[in-house]
Amino acid sequence: MNDRRLLWFFALLAPVVVWSWVAPFDRLTWWLEAGPVVIAAGLIVGLRKRFPLSTLLLVLAGVHCVVLLVGAHYTYARVPAFDWLSGLTGGTRNNYDKVGHFVQGFVPAILTREILLRTSPLGDRGDGRTSRWLGFVIVSVCLAFSAFYELVEWAVAEMSGEAAESFLGTQGYAWDTQSDMALALIGAICALVALSRIHDRSLAKVLAGRSGIGQFERSP
Repeated sequence: MNDRRLLWFFALLAPVVVWSWVAPFDRLTWWLEAGPVVIAAGLIVGLRKRFPLSTLLLVLAGVHCVVLLVGAHYTYARVPAFDWLSGLTGGTRNNYDKVGHFVQGFVPAILTREILLRTSPLGDRGDGRTSRWLGFVIVSVCLAFSAFYELVEWAVAEMSGEAAESFLGTQGYAWDTQSDMALALIGAICALVALSRIHDRSLAKVLAGRSGIGQFERSP
């Protein structure tokens, strides 16, 4: 069952990868933006037996990969559909990067939730309830990850020279970094409010199919 889900995941993602790879705006920027997709694919495959993901998380990971691959192909400041939207509303900025940062909080929130529910004392304590700190920790992790990613963007941009503007995608906006982090924070909160119960059901199916075999051990 898990292998079948992964086959669907990669079969649907593969055409997007090929499209994104062919004639991107800038090859170096493509690698910088699509790097997380490569890393995520490797982790999903490498941990498929020891830590299979819930179907909901796989779907969200696929959506996140598509968002990254579109940004990698055009760069986040040049996605045509968002140029059209800017023109329609009279704006001057391509806001596709803001979608990316919202998703950067939305999807990692469910990923973090899944990891914590399965490996930490914040999960089910035996009475069917989770720790009241679970949501706070998840949001904090997502915000910290967003801040870390901004630091990575800054470091890579400094080292990459000409690719800096395409990779950062600030488009002259003075508060770009702060708004990126704010949108990741909003995305994380929205994910927890909208999807926690759905995630519980999706995760229960995976755990029921495994009967506890091969899962990461919880810390004492």
